Amino acid sequence: MDGLALTRGGRPVLHDIHWHVRPGERWLVIGASGAGKTQLLKAVAGDVWPDAALTATRRYLLDGQWHEQPVDVRDEIAWLGPERQDRYERYGWNHSALAVVGTGLHRTDIPLDTLSSAERGHCLSLLRLTGSARLARRQFLTLSYGERRLVLLARALAWRASVLLLDEVATGLDAVNRQRLYRVLESRRFKGSTWICSAHRDEDVPPGADHLLWLDAGRVRHAGKLTARRLKQALAASREKPAPPRTPVRRKKATTARAVFTLHDADVWIDEKRVLAGLNLTIRRGECWVIHGGNGAGKSTLLRTLYGDHAVASGGSILRAGVVIGVPLDDFRARTGLIAPHLQTDYPRYHTVQDTVVSGLHASLGLNFRATAAECRKALAALKSVGMEEFADRTLAEMSYGQVRRILFARAIVTRPRVLLLDEPFTGLSPGLRAQLLAWVEERIVAGVTVVMATHYRGEWPRHASHELVLRRGRILHEGTIRR
Repeated sequence: MDGLALTRGGRPVLHDIHWHVRPGERWLVIGASGAGKTQLLKAVAGDVWPDAALTATRRYLLDGQWHEQPVDVRDEIAWLGPERQDRYERYGWNHSALAVVGTGLHRTDIPLDTLSSAERGHCLSLLRLTGSARLARRQFLTLSYGERRLVLLARALAWRASVLLLDEVATGLDAVNRQRLYRVLESRRFKGSTWICSAHRDEDVPPGADHLLWLDAGRVRHAGKLTARRLKQALAASREKPAPPRTPVRRKKATTARAVFTLHDADVWIDEKRVLAGLNLTIRRGECWVIHGGNGAGKSTLLRTLYGDHAVASGGSILRAGVVIGVPLDDFRARTGLIAPHLQTDYPRYHTVQDTVVSGLHASLGLNFRATAAECRKALAALKSVGMEEFADRTLAEMSYGQVRRILFARAIVTRPRVLLLDEPFTGLSPGLRAQLLAWVEERIVAGVTVVMATHYRGEWPRHASHELVLRRGRILHEGTIRR
């Protein structure tokens, strides 16, 4: 790339990009949320077209010949990351995990032909390599967020591409599977291959990276050899504004121990598979529960069950405070803030940022009516609290993955929630933004809001977390009070 620029929705995203990637190099792309990392990878893949300019070039070398059209080399580029993963949910591509891996062999989005016996054996060996062979017969959309990532890693292996694009690839993976991912990237299957990986967290930086591209507001700050000093500078700069000081605060004591959620012998089935089994759990007003466990443990399913997206099977029950016969579930949802990967996936991309936030007041996905002036004022105030008010008139399609996550925080904030259900809420956010939004969550806990949060990272636990719940394969492995 030489002199490449990119505009999305009338807004400049990338400016004068000069970047040369040579065979066998392994690039780490660092930058704050909205710096242009994902859009740059899309430009590499040919998913977006750069601005027309006489002096700008984007060229690919394949088999000794230069190509200026990405379509000529698309089969040699494989993509793995949250945004590509979301397409399966958005388009309802619900094939078996084995069939999804098979699409990598044929370099297609969906299965177009039945796999031969040899192909099935090869795909199964790739699933085994990524630690997900047990998922082979499962339907893709019944898998957890992290399990889907492992299946798509096997698909990328099957693709045998010359270049692998890894966009925030470690997000959604537990510690065990992150290490498995890194071992695969360092294995002989990728020996001599080229990959480009974007990341925010220190722990999400894959070993083996030898070059660094540092983006700052769509411009290249550094493109060259990776050194520990330069990486430290880039990660520090991605923190944006300094995090607010986490001074000791006194938590407001709950005035009542009234239960907000009560589950009794709760089983939850999804596509004929029992995902949660025999859960007995009471969450009381003002408590903060942290849910953790490996990929596929049932964390997201539990949160969606609390919200009302999944029903409890006959023989069990779930009770929600204030929800009785004759009271619509939407009344509960209107006072509940929800942040979850599936919400980010399902949201219509053509909606404006402001309407997305307003929809939180109605517990809906988008709006089919014009927001009132009062609702718009509330939405702008919520956007201002996460530093996104300047994007109010933009569409979600113009936003980066991390920016959409901040917008979902504003959508939760606008409801002035009494309950917060947070499923990996800080995914795609740079360190500074994570710290700021974690501080906001802590303030809500101090104010007496009930919080239930799932996370793989110990550093994301709120200071005032009162209880923890450990799930394993849909069952409660441990629950109890967090001791200080």
